Order: sequence, then C-alpha cells, then structure tokens
Amino acid sequence: MSENENLNDIAELSVSDEAAEEETVFEDTYKEMSPIRLVLRRFFRSKLSIVGLVMIVFLFLFSFLGPVIYNTWGEETVDRTTVINTIYTTYTTKDADGNKISVIEVLEHESGTNSYAAPGNNGHLLGTDDKGMDVFVRLMYGGRISLTIGFIVVILETLIGIILGGLAGYFGGWVDQLIMRIVDIFNCVPVLPILLIASAVIDSWEVEPDKRIYILMVIITIFSWSGVARLVRGQILSLREQEYITATEVMGLPTWRKIFLHLIPNVMPQLIVSMTLGLGSVILYESTLSYLGLGVQLPKAAWGTMIATANDPQVLSYHVNMWLPAGFMIVIAVLGFNFIGDGLRDAMDPKARK
Repeated sequence: MSENENLNDIAELSVSDEAAEEETVFEDTYKEMSPIRLVLRRFFRSKLSIVGLVMIVFLFLFSFLGPVIYNTWGEETVDRTTVINTIYTTYTTKDADGNKISVIEVLEHESGTNSYAAPGNNGHLLGTDDKGMDVFVRLMYGGRISLTIGFIVVILETLIGIILGGLAGYFGGWVDQLIMRIVDIFNCVPVLPILLIASAVIDSWEVEPDKRIYILMVIITIFSWSGVARLVRGQILSLREQEYITATEVMGLPTWRKIFLHLIPNVMPQLIVSMTLGLGSVILYESTLSYLGLGVQLPKAAWGTMIATANDPQVLSYHVNMWLPAGFMIVIAVLGFNFIGDGLRDAMDPKARK
C-alpha cells in the first residue's frame, strides 16, 4: 500500500469520526430539548408575548406589592383636611336676543373632607375622589380585586368544564346529550337581565361589600363554564379513539383514570390557552358589572366602580384623574393576557416548525 493511499484512509477516518461526533452532539442536543423547553423557546421568540408578560408582571407588582411600599393612605382612608371645594356647573341658556349661550357656574364651599383634590395635592399622587379617598391607592387595591376575581373564576370554570366536558366526551350517548343540552341552555340564557334581578335581590339582602365579591365570583362562574365544557368535550371525542386509550381498556384501568390521567392531560395545552385568553374576558366582565352597579360596591375599590364615577358630568369633565387611570389599567390587563394567550397558542401549535 502506497503512502498516498494511507493518507486517504486516514482522511476518510477523520471525516467519519467528525461526522459521528457531530451526529452524537446533535442527538444529545435533540434529547435535551424537552417539550416544555421547546414551548418556552417559541413563546419567548414572540415580541408580543414578552410585552404581554411585562404588562402582567407590572400589574401584579403594582397591585400586590404597591400598597406595601406606598402605605401613606389606606384603601378606605378619608382625607379629613378642611378645604374649599370648587364646583363647576355647565348649562345652556338664551340671551336677550334669543341666542343660545353656554354658562359655567362656579360655586365654592368649605368641606370637611379633601374631596376632588387635584393630583399632587396633600400627598395624593392622583388626587382624591368625591369621598376624599386617595385615587392612586384605590387603583392598586382595585387591581387586587380584579386580578383575584379573574384567576379564581377562570380556575373554577375550568374545573367545572373539565368534569362535565370530560364525562360528555368519554361516555357519549345520553350522558353527552344531557350535558350538551345543559350547555345550550346556559348559552341561550339572557345574562344581563338575570344579573340585574340578582343585583336587586342582593341589595335587598343588604350583603356586605366583602361577601358581595364572592357572590360576584359565583355568578360569573355559573355563566362562563359552558365554553370550557364544549372545548373539552370536542377534544376528548377525537382522543378517545386513539391507540393508547384502547390500550388502557385492555389493561382494565378504571374510567376515572382514563379520563383524568390519560385524556385530560392531552387537552391541557388547549385549556391553558383558553384560560389565559379567558382571564382578560373575566376582568372586562367584572369591570362592566361593577360599572353597572352589580359588582364590587363602595367602600371597596374596583376598577369598574372607579370608572362608574364618570357617570357624573362634573367628574367626567373636570376630574379625569378619578376614572381615566382605571380605564388604562383595564386596557393593560386585557391586552396583556390576550398577548400571552396568543403567544401560548402559537408556541403549543404542534404544526409549528420553529
């Protein structure tokens, strides 16, 4: 064998060794990339997902950590500083020639509470409301209530939807027909009139504001679980014919184990996305109910209740600091949860290649 042939053999061996080494490295890298890690990598590639995450982290820090740091005023603390308040009243009249003119009437009166204070007055960053309570502090406490109600309602409606939707999708037949007809009834119920009646009943019971929050959670949960049940039922109908479910039947596993340990975990990606998107809807729903007077009531703070002060024309025109910040908080919360939900939906898409 010549010297050139030996060199060629050595070169081929080195190339094959490098290829084998690269293949080993590729296999190790592939094995290390778990499904959760792959989902996280796809999620953080989306700029909107990161923006939504920053929004929600800001809201949680603002709502739960903010009152601990900024504790100058309490949620229900009234500023008793004696001040002279100015009230502006605008109305339209006619002059001597019959022309319409707008008149602004200015009234000044002494008050025992520092109500309608401007931002920065007496240490109030966003001023005070009509009761003399700090708007900035109530904005933080209102975020606590809105976020807590959102998470608890979403968890409760998801649990109810998983149980009923799982039973309907697995058993089928009369069980499926019964549960789906109940779902159809809840989808057809006129929610707003029922909420108005429920609010009147609760007012007649003279329920305390703290307990009224729990009643609000129950009401929203009752009218929100049907969509989750329909989603779970549709997913299980397609999954119950898979080979691994047939294997569980051959193994003689109990029904509850097939549903909750083998079927439901495969529906969790869709449920996580649904829960994330549902959080924004629940917060918007709670704010709407509070705005209509059906939700959280004074002296407790809620974003919807704070926006409801804009029903007064004087507050709407001259005290924007009382209701506009709460509107910004609702926009940030809904957009943040929607951005995260869209990012999770794209990250958990099995057809995605990146």
